[in-house]
Amino acid sequence: MKLLLIEDNPPLALWLTKILKEEKFTVDVAIDGVEADRVLQSENYDAVLLDLMLPRMTGKNVLRRLRERHNNVPVMILTASGSIDEKVDCLGSGADDYLVKPFEIRELVARIKALIRRQSPDKSTEMHCGNLVYNSDTRQFSIDEKILSLPPREHDVLEIFMLKQGKTVSKSALVNGIFSLGDEPSPDAIEIYVHRLRKKLENSQASIMTLRGLGYLLKKNDDN
Repeated sequence: MKLLLIEDNPPLALWLTKILKEEKFTVDVAIDGVEADRVLQSENYDAVLLDLMLPRMTGKNVLRRLRERHNNVPVMILTASGSIDEKVDCLGSGADDYLVKPFEIRELVARIKALIRRQSPDKSTEMHCGNLVYNSDTRQFSIDEKILSLPPREHDVLEIFMLKQGKTVSKSALVNGIFSLGDEPSPDAIEIYVHRLRKKLENSQASIMTLRGLGYLLKKNDDN
């Protein structure tokens, strides 16, 4: 899962990025409103964490421009203002959630997961593809109730497949979903991750199909 953190306080942004990466999120950071608006026009995210008091463009204007482009990515406001009027205004402008600083990190993570879960057709905490199970709370995979341990990049790829189950996922979407802006994205690496995942799913009822020219599809095996 890939997040955009829009926060102009460097120590806070660094701390939040560290915590969120420990929770297996891929995180990009924008330090002002203009940079955030530019990034949101070129990158796709599972959720956006947005401060309101930003240099060069306010958080409210970032949110307004995002919704004017009909981008429905979930947005959580992170702000020091606990004003009810402010909260009502932001939610009315298209924000999905509102959290007042300082906050408990466990609550932040739980709310992020809930926001992302709302975007999937199956809003339960468990998703199934045959005997392959993904728990959105723990962010863990299992096969026949045995935990499937995966390196971070392979985990991210399989997570995208599971969240997009039944839909074709292009290679470019995978590149965008697992690499942050500071990485050097490699489409060739995607093929390696998919190859490794196929081997690890050999004894499961799930498989990854290649749709030539289109991308990949996670599906339940017909013969299981």
